[in-house]
Amino acid sequence: MKDLTKGKPSTLILAFALPIFFANLLQLTYSLVDTRIVGTFLGEDALAAVGATTTLSNLIIGFLQGLSGGFAIIIAQKFGAKDYKNVKKSFAMSLTMGTGIAIFFTVFGLLFLQPILNILNVPSDLMATAKSYIFVIIAGLVATFLYDACAAALRSLGDTVTPLVILAISVALNIVGDLLFVVVLKSGVRGAAIATVLAQAIAFVVCWIYMVKRYELLRLSREDFKDPNPVMVKNMLGAGMSMGFMSSLINIGSLTLQTAINKLGNDYIVAQTAARKLTEMFMIMFTVFGNTMATYCGQNLGAGKIDRIKKGIWLAIFYTCIWCTLVIVASYTIGDKLVYLVTGTHNENVILNATRYLKFDTLFYYVTAVICIVRNAMQGLDDHITPIVSSTLEMLGKIVIAFTLVPHLGYTGGYHCGADCVVCYGDSADRADFPDAGAEADKPFLTLFIRLC
Repeated sequence: MKDLTKGKPSTLILAFALPIFFANLLQLTYSLVDTRIVGTFLGEDALAAVGATTTLSNLIIGFLQGLSGGFAIIIAQKFGAKDYKNVKKSFAMSLTMGTGIAIFFTVFGLLFLQPILNILNVPSDLMATAKSYIFVIIAGLVATFLYDACAAALRSLGDTVTPLVILAISVALNIVGDLLFVVVLKSGVRGAAIATVLAQAIAFVVCWIYMVKRYELLRLSREDFKDPNPVMVKNMLGAGMSMGFMSSLINIGSLTLQTAINKLGNDYIVAQTAARKLTEMFMIMFTVFGNTMATYCGQNLGAGKIDRIKKGIWLAIFYTCIWCTLVIVASYTIGDKLVYLVTGTHNENVILNATRYLKFDTLFYYVTAVICIVRNAMQGLDDHITPIVSSTLEMLGKIVIAFTLVPHLGYTGGYHCGADCVVCYGDSADRADFPDAGAEADKPFLTLFIRLC
């Protein structure tokens, strides 16, 4: 466990963020491995089929990851306040509520899968292959959530190393599984999906066993699941649903873009698949420091240490902007090589369009980085409204551009949609106050943040 309310903020933030970075990098490896193995051994049509549905899986899984992250904010706040009894209670509720929501998404997704794929404009020649892949991914949503929930709970207590180690094992299993099912057993894209789900399930089992043996705070009994506190349930649902919707709203915009691009042909679907995978990797630090700030702010809010929150936010922004500079340089120097690395294709049209996308998209990263960090910091500070408003505006921007520019400009229009239409909205009303934090306790977060400027 790591108490983020004590010690030098710069050292704590970097020490906390570094394992999250490697964990997120490994998480991306799941889909990157699927993409490369499918592209290498099954061809571009199979890769296009996977790419045509990836935004759908990202939408659902992104919501569940946001849900688990939101639940973990409450756990972090209780831990920061030394309220250890409710640490257990909040973790138990996160598992109960989250599993129920994951089951709902699974049932709904499987029942209405065909109509959903039709809405996404998946080409008819790719429909059967795409359906076989996404069916397995949706069927494994519960396993995916349970691992994410356990990993998020560990991070809320300051342990970012254990999720990293377990995820590394899971990624290795996923690679072996992909080669086994796709190359040896000839199971096609369904085999790649099966390997991913099995690896996630094993990650959850390993994480649970370690967690209950190592941390008494996360060792649950039946009593922890009984008589949930209505106020805590409300707070957890508020934080969880807010983080989940924040992620989903952004992904809905990306889903809309994918729907438009699916009409342009296989080359553009593959190009968009490659560009999106690399974009996820390029933006990894936004998520890393965003997650770090959610936990850091949650713990320090629970301890009433507002000055540490201010300093931590500015440090996270500074570190992330350095990263933005590096990825911009990479997109303009080795972008084409990265596209080939992800897809394994020599198709010049695919490489050219994906590289152009990256060059345009990365120019907007400084703005995106700041907003991502501020959104997550707000979540940790119990402001669940502003991030949703911001994400909604971003989603609407992507939808408008997807429906107006892509039909007229083709894939070039997608560049503009991909350059995240990020808007941070806020005012002085209906914002989270800081309880028990001294003279500034009655100041909303955004007012305090603006004063720092």
